[in-house]
Amino acid sequence: MTTPVNRLRPRRSCLAVPGSNPRFLEKAQGLPADQVFLDLEDACAPLAKPEARHTIVKFLNEGDWTGKTRVVRVNDWTTEWTYRDVVTVVEGAGPNLDCIMLPKVQNAEQIVALDLLLTQIEKTMGFEVGRIGIEAQIENAQGLNNVNAIAQASPRVETIIFGPADFMASINMKSLVVGEQPPGYPADAYHYILMKILMAARANNLQAIDGPYLQIRNVEGYREVAQRAAALGFDGKWVLHPGQVEASNEIFSPSQEDYDHAELILDAYDYYTSEAGGKKGSAMLGDEMIDEASRKMALVISGKGRAAGMQRTSKFEIPAS
Repeated sequence: MTTPVNRLRPRRSCLAVPGSNPRFLEKAQGLPADQVFLDLEDACAPLAKPEARHTIVKFLNEGDWTGKTRVVRVNDWTTEWTYRDVVTVVEGAGPNLDCIMLPKVQNAEQIVALDLLLTQIEKTMGFEVGRIGIEAQIENAQGLNNVNAIAQASPRVETIIFGPADFMASINMKSLVVGEQPPGYPADAYHYILMKILMAARANNLQAIDGPYLQIRNVEGYREVAQRAAALGFDGKWVLHPGQVEASNEIFSPSQEDYDHAELILDAYDYYTSEAGGKKGSAMLGDEMIDEASRKMALVISGKGRAAGMQRTSKFEIPAS
């Protein structure tokens, strides 16, 4: 019997690393990013892609990626490179790879095709079938319209990712700064896009990840955009520069106060619904009434805190009778 795959891995910070740059691949191993994806798509020039595949295999097999989710972004299915990206990387480093990221996903069939190819490789190589996950990147209007079907296309799917740069171009958005609000629009131009991705992800128990912010030295700008996605409920965001990693880890983790409070709610609810606590459906925690809905909300915050390795600084005390 195979062990169930953890599809909900920590992904507060998802670091992009060019697959053709050994120096960057070496440096990435020492950065505190939750996820590192080695890129064969936009970060690799066409002439560099064949060699980059073998460079990625080498670093996946020989590097120290302890504590990190290991992902490779292949080229999209409209190119001539995709199948060879997948075959070379998965055959060469499958046991040391967690997910394949597929960019510019436009329909569910593209996910199914990748799933089938991964399954054939796993069976041929004697790897555990189904262990390698899929991350689906939404980068145009067609992909967004089909995002629910994409999220349901395979049990391998782990995340739905917003790709802002290509998306902005595909809908003719009037801006040249990726992730920033276009001039002349008084509200949040990305709200509908982000919420549609988030709803598709949550309806299928997947993670939702925000894409990159290209002004890599503007950490305050990064923080502002990241906080928008975190406030909605996204699980993490891409980082393109080491300076963005710490900000992303902080923003997509609960505060210590919120984490402690969530754990107290869970402990208190567990006690008050028990025989010893009076089998109550609702109870008071200090000045706050808690019930089943409180427990569900607390589970979200506590889950993020535990995934981030946070430690409690308070504990629930059973009230004196």
